[in-house]
Amino acid sequence: MSHILIVEDEEITRSALRGLLERNGYKVSEAVSVQTARTEHDLDAMDAIISDLRLPDMPGTELIKLTATPVLVMTSYASLRSVIDSLKIGAVDYISKPLEPEEILAALNRVFGENLKARNLSRRQPRPNEEPVKGMVGSCAKMLELFRRIRKVAQTNSPVLIQGESGTGKELVARALHESSPRCGSNLISVNCAAIPENLIESELFGHEKGAFAGATSTRTGLVEAANNGTLFLDEIGELPLEAQARLLRVLQEHEIRKVGSVFSQKVDVRLVAATHRDLKQFVREGRFREDLFYRINVVPLLLPPLRERGNDILELADRILIATCKRIGTSAMYFSADAIQAITTYHWPGNIRELENAIERAVILTEVPEIFIELLGLEIELVKIDGLANVGYLEGSKTQAPSIDIENDPQEDLSLEDYFQRFVLEHQEQMNETELAQKLGISRKCLWERRQRFTIPRRKKSS
Repeated sequence: MSHILIVEDEEITRSALRGLLERNGYKVSEAVSVQTARTEHDLDAMDAIISDLRLPDMPGTELIKLTATPVLVMTSYASLRSVIDSLKIGAVDYISKPLEPEEILAALNRVFGENLKARNLSRRQPRPNEEPVKGMVGSCAKMLELFRRIRKVAQTNSPVLIQGESGTGKELVARALHESSPRCGSNLISVNCAAIPENLIESELFGHEKGAFAGATSTRTGLVEAANNGTLFLDEIGELPLEAQARLLRVLQEHEIRKVGSVFSQKVDVRLVAATHRDLKQFVREGRFREDLFYRINVVPLLLPPLRERGNDILELADRILIATCKRIGTSAMYFSADAIQAITTYHWPGNIRELENAIERAVILTEVPEIFIELLGLEIELVKIDGLANVGYLEGSKTQAPSIDIENDPQEDLSLEDYFQRFVLEHQEQMNETELAQKLGISRKCLWERRQRFTIPRRKKSS
């Protein structure tokens, strides 16, 4: 028996549709919003989802980003534009309101006849050796390749160099390497090389004997020795001074250390994982990093992609961060508004995951309602909306390229209605907020946002 999820906020429509489907042998579940659907149901376990286009929290098409299950869209705004937009985003079919039983059943027969779910799953389901490693999230091609390499490299003792922009999660990769390795029962010692004063770094790494220098009142075990039989993670290794680099090279070559002030060496068995956001090759050319050490640590390079290159991973990350933040702060469950989701997916994120975490934490603290709106994320969103159009997947670019058929309006009247829209927004946006403007125009906030993009009408900035 095929299992279908109905996502519809109108009880009458939901009840009628449920009765029709159950009479025809389908198992049915219900949800009143996208948030309810994804928190109370296993979307991937469904055989199909029938969702209203307009829901209280966000458009029904957002479900397409959350699952490989086929999504059919219901809309009472059955213009050519709404149909095209839904299909371009990934809906498998659409159903016009008022609902006709024959049309609904025919659409479902097309979905199950073409076996779309199996096709989507075969395309999107990662192979076993590509599934996310413990503590990490991602399903884009670059992250799947990274997970594959982590699993393979973890079984060796070879040094690893993790490269990536600040905030991409390099320490998570180091931890995944350690926990997936035979050394997982021993210590993982993490060291931020940029945080240790230059005059203390050798003592911190290699330890010192009592009386080795002024203030050395007792013998100290270094971090390299503390990582014996385990993993040593040197974050920002490019910040190591040249003297410390020479001593680290000896650790890698001879597997031994000598404490500051000591004449004896001792053997250590340490697996080195290093990380940097610097260009170490350029550092070598400038004489700021030893060439022999670079080749020693760069045995297995791992490249972490920036957040802006990870596609829909950002939505999964944002959801997980939101859930974890609400739990940590002690607030009730929250969800992102449609415009907040759009901002998250189009923003450049120069600070990567760290910046995303900070933006979400700020929003959770400041919001007074369960829904997180775009303004609370604190992003340079005006710049993104106007200058970043090329990054918005479903926008066609300039005004001349945009389809001339509007969602609610007759195509023959589109030109005059466009002119009316522009005049109305420009004349009233100082007196009305976005919600009021959308209500007066008879459209959703998301639709208002899209039209601002199409006509390049920036939102009026609030005066400070």
